[in-house]
Amino acid sequence: MVQDSFRHKGLRQKLVETLRQKGITDANVLQAINRVPRHLFLDSSFLEYAYQDKAFPIGSGQTISQPFTVAYQTQLLHIALEDKVLEIGTGSGYQSCVLLEMGAKVYTIERQKKLFEKTKSFLPTIGYNPKMFYGDGYKGLPPYAPFDKIIITAAAPEIPQELITQLKDGGILVIPVGPSDVQTMVTIQKVGSDEIIRLEHDKFRFVPMLGNKAKD
Repeated sequence: MVQDSFRHKGLRQKLVETLRQKGITDANVLQAINRVPRHLFLDSSFLEYAYQDKAFPIGSGQTISQPFTVAYQTQLLHIALEDKVLEIGTGSGYQSCVLLEMGAKVYTIERQKKLFEKTKSFLPTIGYNPKMFYGDGYKGLPPYAPFDKIIITAAAPEIPQELITQLKDGGILVIPVGPSDVQTMVTIQKVGSDEIIRLEHDKFRFVPMLGNKAKD
């Protein structure tokens, strides 16, 4: 098991400074990223690059998101202590851990079976225990709804209505929307049972969100 050394901690502090320079202003987001040992989520061949602001492959055609993207989405969520957060697309679990470090209660869904099993066994070994589910993120988690916040970490052609219905009044949903080549980060704030406020933010690139079935 690779340890979290003083060198790694120093590299994380440099990463946090890079994120600050790129416009991340939420101190709680920056502190959380400074506490999560990102190098432990990557294949050993990538260890030297773990604290560069880049995405890396994690298997099953998925990636661990660029730290700036994680910080950007998390900042848009306006996480408060004890917020109940639904994450669509567990991936490596890195985003879940950032949310946990901010004091959120995290429910996360992954549709890639091998990746789900790998992450489910890995996260407890480094001290993180989100509630993990294998299944179709488009459907959310109706038995556990409503959620204070919902974050989608894959590109969606449109916003799944089912997820909006699982959002509390006053809650926020963050999702990259658009075609496969480039997406616009969108926030949805639910202000009543049948009213939302939609805001568009910067452009990003995500792997596509795949619906209708979970995948082995």
